[in-house]
Amino acid sequence: MEAWIQQLITQSLEWALFAVALVTFLESLALVGLLLPGTVMMASLGALIGSGELGLYPAWAAGFAGCLIGDWVSYGIGWKFQGPLHRWKYLQKYKGLLDKTEHALHQHSMFTILVGRFVGPTRPLIPLAAGMLELPVRKFLPPNLIGCILWPPLYLLPGILAGVAIDVPKAAQGGSFKWLLLGAALLIWLGGWLCWRWWRSGKSRDWATAWLPPERLRWAGPLGLVIAVAAFVGIQFHPMMPVFRHLLWQVFFA
Repeated sequence: MEAWIQQLITQSLEWALFAVALVTFLESLALVGLLLPGTVMMASLGALIGSGELGLYPAWAAGFAGCLIGDWVSYGIGWKFQGPLHRWKYLQKYKGLLDKTEHALHQHSMFTILVGRFVGPTRPLIPLAAGMLELPVRKFLPPNLIGCILWPPLYLLPGILAGVAIDVPKAAQGGSFKWLLLGAALLIWLGGWLCWRWWRSGKSRDWATAWLPPERLRWAGPLGLVIAVAAFVGIQFHPMMPVFRHLLWQVFFA
């Protein structure tokens, strides 16, 4: 799949935009999104935007269309086939996750639809679950539109940053800057992830719970946040940072 997507991208601008729409559609499609390495593909597409080979706003529009179609196809499948889906053996593998999603939709439907768009495991399940619960369109549509507008640029952003970093001129400090930028990005991501785990501590258990129990997260979360802020502030003082900011500005406002 990834090789085929890469081949589409190299054909022309139209095919590249089609690739963005296709990836976001499949990433949003019921159950398919659980199996697809969509984050890696979106980062690859974002790198094209960062390097100037693909415009941000056309890609954003294509991503919005793909998200919207994928979500509404999933919603329609859930609505029309709710009975068979509940009995489908394949879906039983995700029964725990589906039950939690349905419970969250019952309690806070608009919040769940919006936030669930940005959480990998629930993204392809929420529209399906909403259809299976026969959630009214008037409740599903507003948060779904907002999520489909905001999600594509957020998931393209890591690739955009990487593409811009690649284009930084190879000055005397250019090589070290790229590695420092990568290190800062990893520290910021790690700090954000630890804070998210800290906020969610006690609400769910997964593979990381044994390594990061709530009592450990009480100090790891704040420490991760401090390190993330320090990394973000520190990289701003690098001599190559004005060049990077200028190139990034051109991506968004050229």
